[in-house]
Amino acid sequence: MQACSSVSPRILAVEDDPLLAAHLQSHLQGRGFEVTLSDDGGKGLHLAERGDYDLVLMDIMLPGLSGLEALQQLRKRRGVPVILMSALGAEQDRIAGFTQGADDYLPKPFSLGELSVRIDAVLRRVAYERRDQAALVPEGALQFDEGRADVALAGAWAGLTPTEFRLLDLLWRHKDEALSKPFLYQQALRRAYAQHDRSLDMHVSHIRRKLQSIGYTASRVETVWGKGYVLVQANP
Repeated sequence: MQACSSVSPRILAVEDDPLLAAHLQSHLQGRGFEVTLSDDGGKGLHLAERGDYDLVLMDIMLPGLSGLEALQQLRKRRGVPVILMSALGAEQDRIAGFTQGADDYLPKPFSLGELSVRIDAVLRRVAYERRDQAALVPEGALQFDEGRADVALAGAWAGLTPTEFRLLDLLWRHKDEALSKPFLYQQALRRAYAQHDRSLDMHVSHIRRKLQSIGYTASRVETVWGKGYVLVQANP
């Protein structure tokens, strides 16, 4: 069972064994998933933080950062589901994985059939949680999905990038408060502000267009000249 969507579910597989990685990619692509591979913990973390993945498969024994270290850092920013894979089958290793925020733990060696069942179970659970969350959102309100790094209105997703999601989330949590460009650069774009850098303005323009495309008009992002941006309630 795959996530119900016209777009192929995206999986990031972080595995440094090239043979296993090739088997994972071939098997998952054969099931209709879009698969990205990484063989390094640090690079895998970078991809997981910035990509719009439905699931991450993460080996524990990785060069760079270990899978546990990468998962610990990822959980500070993203809620994307993670299945850990490891030849370390001791109870303390499984406990450590779940403590760091893993959604499942798959001991090696495993069959591709078992992997498929585990993936289906996690994606099914996430789909149920998102459906229940959507049911709790008042009519006409935006639904924020941290794991997906996107917002939706009545089931229609805006298609925000992770940076755009962080920016809108910041403005949303500080409604009616003008946030300075240096603050937004640091918190949302994760880099220092430069006077002639127009990246923030471009991201705000994209957010405005994408919210309009799904019909959201209850609030709008306004420019505060000489300071930055503010999210305000639109006039009835």
